[in-house]
Amino acid sequence: MIERWTHDDPRDARLALGASGLLREFNEAGVLTAADVHVATRTAELVGEPADDVRLAVALAVRAARLGSVCVDLGALPGEDETLPWPPAEGWLERVVASPLSSSSVVQVDGGLLYLDRYHREEGQVRDDLLARLTTPPPAVQEAALQSGAERLFPGEGYAEQRVAALAAARQWTTVLTGGPGTGKTTTVAGLLALVGDQAARTQHRPLRIALTAPTGKAAARLQEAVEEAQRADRFTDDDRARLDRLHASTLHRLLGWRPGSSTRFKHHRGNKLPHDLIVVDETSMVSLTMMARLIEAVRPDARLVLVGDPDQLASVEAGALLSDLVTGLAQRAPDTVAALRTTHRFGEAIGGLAAALRDGDADRALALLASGGPALELVDPGDTAAMASLQSDLTRHAVTVREEALTGDAAGSIAAADAHRLLCAHREGPWGAAHWNRQIERWLGEATGAPVGAAWGHEWYAGRPILVTANDYGLGLFNGDTGVTVQSGDGLAAVIAGAGLATYAPSRLGDIETLHAMTVHKSQGSQARAVTVLLPPEDSPLLTRELFYTAVTRAQERVRVVGTPEAVHAAATRRALRATGLQRRLASD
Repeated sequence: MIERWTHDDPRDARLALGASGLLREFNEAGVLTAADVHVATRTAELVGEPADDVRLAVALAVRAARLGSVCVDLGALPGEDETLPWPPAEGWLERVVASPLSSSSVVQVDGGLLYLDRYHREEGQVRDDLLARLTTPPPAVQEAALQSGAERLFPGEGYAEQRVAALAAARQWTTVLTGGPGTGKTTTVAGLLALVGDQAARTQHRPLRIALTAPTGKAAARLQEAVEEAQRADRFTDDDRARLDRLHASTLHRLLGWRPGSSTRFKHHRGNKLPHDLIVVDETSMVSLTMMARLIEAVRPDARLVLVGDPDQLASVEAGALLSDLVTGLAQRAPDTVAALRTTHRFGEAIGGLAAALRDGDADRALALLASGGPALELVDPGDTAAMASLQSDLTRHAVTVREEALTGDAAGSIAAADAHRLLCAHREGPWGAAHWNRQIERWLGEATGAPVGAAWGHEWYAGRPILVTANDYGLGLFNGDTGVTVQSGDGLAAVIAGAGLATYAPSRLGDIETLHAMTVHKSQGSQARAVTVLLPPEDSPLLTRELFYTAVTRAQERVRVVGTPEAVHAAATRRALRATGLQRRLASD
């Protein structure tokens, strides 16, 4: 069935009160929002397109992009929901092609799929730039030194997968390195940096220019910390460490050169390439089609590009399913480009088994693992009063611990206490949403400590408030996804943000901030916690998907508690987050 929104308010902002015809019917049915209707209506008026079915097609393309798809298959839609008043399917796409909306490049049709022009151009650009990189003669390497270096940095059978992946990446310009949490992706990256650094010293006689980057500040900081930690191993020589000294990871926005007033155009582009010899992008699953188009056009053709990520995780909140498209499309055209790590080293058997069950879509195995008990996995029925009381006690205790550390002014201790547990929600609003649970935990914290904490008491800022940065602030050096804690400092409060270190700010300087007793699964990507509690909404929630559940579970290092019914677990394990794109097909075909 096609996802719909519901309303009981005749003045709901999502209703386009002036709409008519098919646009009105689909709007009132909860398929289209007012924004979808207005964009389709206005663009059709500008080019003089009166046909109702063509306007509906454009509105559906706008809706698709809003929901994360790059395109829409008009021919398949009527079969998804036969209760809607669809126009005749025969010739519908052809009528769109013949429309002035197509000839004026508002929309494009390619491979039977309808695109908004922007996404069609960006998808084609990513394909063309990637294929051009694949046809460029490979980098020159000293093979004997490369092999001996790989044997030293990735010794024995225990590092066989990482060794093969690093050697492949050293021998080509473009590599997609995939694997779940704990499969050694960062170990592979660190060893690759040392290998290519040694090659540069031998052949170019200059330091290797390296960029480490990720979509969010938190993910970038974790990448930098993990690479630095990997280089402390005895396998790395002093020369390796010297060549890789003072690496600094940044967000993609900062790497490309943010421009005020624009979120899609940057200082570095096709006419002003990035200077780096090797660029590593972590958490590529979070990268949108638009951002990948901006990155690839800015990479020199003789620079290695390594895209790292887990294709089973949630895709970007913006349009596209980039990493999974790259993995599948490139594997058909150039299999050596995709290096997959499959052996998990981080998790114990229980969490690793649950992640594998979710990755395979095996709901029965996932339920059996959760029901088996043990210290690592727990399934809590939301209808079990005693179990929910225990959950309340645990969440309150965690909030109290964070506050106690914060009241002493111990920034590092406060952040460590906050990072010990994460409460992850599928929704942002509603009874299963992060906003509701943030308010709830603040109320419990206030009851436990007698302190008036939280916005409900007029005290939005308080010692022990865990915080999440929700927008980039280049002036302050803060990035979307950064986390921290508010601590007592002298006579006032200070917000301490954990990035590539600890940075302290006056709360009055921070604008785009949310409380972080609970957070959405989407915002948790790129982070970890020792223990995770996952709140699954009822099984009819459209957000309940395998990718969301897998992403939530794999944030945990030691323990996972799932709050949800068996029906919700089954739905989450079996329902895919499908996004319509054409990139996979366009990469694989000629």
